[in-house]
Amino acid sequence: MKLSSYCDKLIRWSFYVLLFSVPLVLTSNTSELFELNKMWVTWGLAVVIMTSWIVKMISERDFSIKRTPLDIPILLFLLSQLISTIFSLDSRISFWGYYSRFNGGFLSILTYTLLYYAFISNSTLKDAKRLLIATILGSVFVILWGLPSHFGYDPTCLLFRGSLDTACWTDAFKPTIRIFSTLGQPAWLAAYLAALLPITMAMSIWEKEKVSSLSLIESLKKPRVIGLWILSILMYLALLYTDTRGGFLAFWAGSMLFWASLYYVRIFPVKKLLTYFITFNAIFFFLNFTSGTPIHQLDAVSLRAFHSTSSKSPSSTAITGQTPAAQNKKTPVTNITDSGDIRLLVWKGAFDIWKAHPIIGTGVETYAFAYYAFRPAAHNLTSEWDYLYNKAHNEYLNYLATTGALGLGTHIFFLLSFFLVAFTQLRKVRSLPKGEVNKENWLYAASLPGAFLTIIISNFFGFSVVIMNILLFFIPIWFLIYSDYPLTKKLEWDLSSKIKKNYSSFNLYQWSSISAVILVGAFLVIQLIRFWTADVSYALGMNLDHVGDSTSYQTAFTHLQSAVNTRPNEPVFQDEFSLNMAILGSALIANNNATVGAQLANQAVKLSDNITENHPNNIVFWKSRVRVFYLLAQIDPKYYKNALEAVMVAKKLAPTDAKISYNAGVLYGQNNQIEKGIKELNYTIILKPDYRDAYYARAVFYHQLSEIATGQEKITDYNKAVSDLKYILTNLIPNDDASEKMLTSWGEKL
Repeated sequence: MKLSSYCDKLIRWSFYVLLFSVPLVLTSNTSELFELNKMWVTWGLAVVIMTSWIVKMISERDFSIKRTPLDIPILLFLLSQLISTIFSLDSRISFWGYYSRFNGGFLSILTYTLLYYAFISNSTLKDAKRLLIATILGSVFVILWGLPSHFGYDPTCLLFRGSLDTACWTDAFKPTIRIFSTLGQPAWLAAYLAALLPITMAMSIWEKEKVSSLSLIESLKKPRVIGLWILSILMYLALLYTDTRGGFLAFWAGSMLFWASLYYVRIFPVKKLLTYFITFNAIFFFLNFTSGTPIHQLDAVSLRAFHSTSSKSPSSTAITGQTPAAQNKKTPVTNITDSGDIRLLVWKGAFDIWKAHPIIGTGVETYAFAYYAFRPAAHNLTSEWDYLYNKAHNEYLNYLATTGALGLGTHIFFLLSFFLVAFTQLRKVRSLPKGEVNKENWLYAASLPGAFLTIIISNFFGFSVVIMNILLFFIPIWFLIYSDYPLTKKLEWDLSSKIKKNYSSFNLYQWSSISAVILVGAFLVIQLIRFWTADVSYALGMNLDHVGDSTSYQTAFTHLQSAVNTRPNEPVFQDEFSLNMAILGSALIANNNATVGAQLANQAVKLSDNITENHPNNIVFWKSRVRVFYLLAQIDPKYYKNALEAVMVAKKLAPTDAKISYNAGVLYGQNNQIEKGIKELNYTIILKPDYRDAYYARAVFYHQLSEIATGQEKITDYNKAVSDLKYILTNLIPNDDASEKMLTSWGEKL
């Protein structure tokens, strides 16, 4: 077999593995279980594919790429991402992407683009069909992995903890309420299922058409027919169990476009098409009735509404035996802000970022710290006031904020160009003689615009993940191949003709070029593996740091040092390592081991200096720097000044962040600038009127002033201190232990 044939085989199977496995990849060893690992697998397979493709071109002396009607939109979009990366607030982060996921960085967009051209240039209709089958087969495992968790049996917990339950998840993850399977988040799973459902429905219809002589009931006895129809049902049921409005609406919009496209191309008689339409939608409406929908206003006549009505108790006191007032006296009421209200605030911040950076934005994937400069003060009043938002939770506003009008414009140009190409091709089939129409191919082609639409809508309510970006680039490929779009034109280099002219057989030039390409590919794969192992060390060290005892900090040091040594230019690793060294250094000095402790303290400061110097706009690193100096100040008060300087830089980067303002106030006080501290805490309380810690700190400062003041000023400051603590007990936390003890120590009655 020729070398090029081996390359072809490796390319095809790498693509099959890519679309099948990426949704399934997860591990508990890394700093992020889901997206990080999916991106690493994508990069690894992309290196294998590109290496094989280049080797194939060298061996065949044919340096060419197939042209497609989406070339200009895709390349313009890629160019916009490159420009935004070059002029980014942090070019390194823009190139790699935000660390916890990487998807969305320039390197990931470049990877998807290269995969697009690699597949379109090396694949046939047969390859496209197999790839689609591999994709749907992967979804089977995703669904079967996710559905049991709705009933309290999560295979992920069995894999990681050895127990088939949901106990391995924190309260932030409740798969019995909203399943997420191997995708990591309900909205991501919903987007994935919504995109594949129209295609799965098309497969189900075609399997039925292959036995068209049988009735629907008789055909369901055929294994492949019943298997695909059951898959469609389970896929929709899993979609409902994600309880995600965006994915639910996306599916129904995509489904309607699918049926409209089928009607438009007229490959089936209207009566037959209507039968399929009614059958599928009757099943889906039945599932809506029995399981409920994410749009709870639609559930008035569902079984969910019936059960919730019949299970209501006459009064809450019948269950608890206490009045609401008594319950509130013991436990403060926690109000969970509606996600829609939070999203509107985040969207406003994104729009304000764009107004300040209208052309190319702040830089690809810089939303995590660009948002802080424009964060609405009202965000402090939500239940997620101290969360880090590294995405705008709207793909288009995210592009607008981080890549400006250029990035969003080229992205929308790509999306609209696909629909224009799809509509043009679907219109052609209407004029073809019926005998020349391949019903199978056009059935699949008709399902793909609907699948593409689901991604667009899902991204409006959230943001893309690795598998969704892969599908965003591959759905157009499937459509072009299934609709038999003429892809005969090639982009060729003159170099290919020179090689053909100068060399008539496989020669030393080709062998040396192939060897060099393989070595580069192997080097890149090794680097990815090293990066992955470094992240494993980082994750273990970070988790040990969070345990919070002396032994765990010491063990964490070894792992974090290994991560930094393996990947010395990764600022995320350095950031955690500097915190770890600050903790260990301060502990050693406190235990009379000043020499080693001072060395660790100096290394922590030096590393923090390096991080903030190279990433001056990253608010996360400045917050860590404040922590480093605050930790060291516990054993040497001279560091309070450094902590205050760091927090003031953070305050400039995030002027409406109540926690940063609070820390600034506290540090003013610890630098013996109590009046400035009170002034800063006053501003903190303006930003967040329900901030318990700010009232408590201000009370402490007022009491300190009262102890050194005289006359009426002494009384005034003391009364302000008492007033702040009583405000906490009266309006914020009725049984706040620290406030009660403080008042008692001052001789105040509760």
